[in-house]
Order: sequence, then structure tokens, then C-alpha cells
Amino acid sequence: MAKQSVDARPISPHLQVWRWHATMASSIFHRATGSANYIGAILVTVWLVLLAAGPDAYAFFETLMSGPLSILVKIVLFGFTLSLIYHLLNGVRHLVWDAGKGFDAKGSNTRSIAIIIASIVVTVAIWVLAGGLI
Repeated sequence: MAKQSVDARPISPHLQVWRWHATMASSIFHRATGSANYIGAILVTVWLVLLAAGPDAYAFFETLMSGPLSILVKIVLFGFTLSLIYHLLNGVRHLVWDAGKGFDAKGSNTRSIAIIIASIVVTVAIWVLAGGLI
């Protein structure tokens, strides 16, 4: 029996081989938003520490929200809100998958697109209702 050469082994598929589709993007977004939520949780913790430390410490946060960086801070907060909402909606889809439903390819792609659109709509609605996008 001849020994098979190393070059004859199949290569693992790469992003250049796969055709991009909504379910693939949704999986990547879910992992990215999970990571972003860790960073957002740290920022919320810093905000709570400043709040608990008293008026002098909290004045730093108020300066950020009203100073020249306020636009950047609002963009970060908007992104964090979007990350939370997307991760929540896609997490519900994962719970449905855990129940053994929703694995059909066409339906999965449709639901992936719907979740992406819904997360944007819900995030904008939250910010409009909170008065942050005026």
C-alpha cells in the first residue's frame, strides 16, 4: 500500500470558495455583536462607576456628552444599541434552531435578512423615541 502524499489531501474550504449568503453574514454578525457587547458592557460599567462616585466624577461623563466628542459618543452608543438588538433577535432565532425548527436554506436566508432589517428598524425606533436622534 503506497503512502499518500501530503499534497493529495483535500484543502479546507475558504471564504474565496464559498458564495456569500445572508445566513453566513448573519453568523459573522452574531459573533461580532457578541464581542462588541463585551466592550459595551465595560462602557456601561464605567458609566455606572462614574454615577456612583458622585457629582464630580459624573461631571466627566456629562462633559463627554455635551462637548466636541458628543457626536462620536452618540455614534458609539447607537452602535452598542444596534449590537444589543441584533444579538437579541438573532439569539431568538438560535433558540428556535435549538427547538429543531427553521433549518431550511431559503427560509434561513429570508429570516437572516429580516433580522438584519428588524434590528436596524428597532434601534432607530428606540433612539427616536428616546429623543437621541434629533
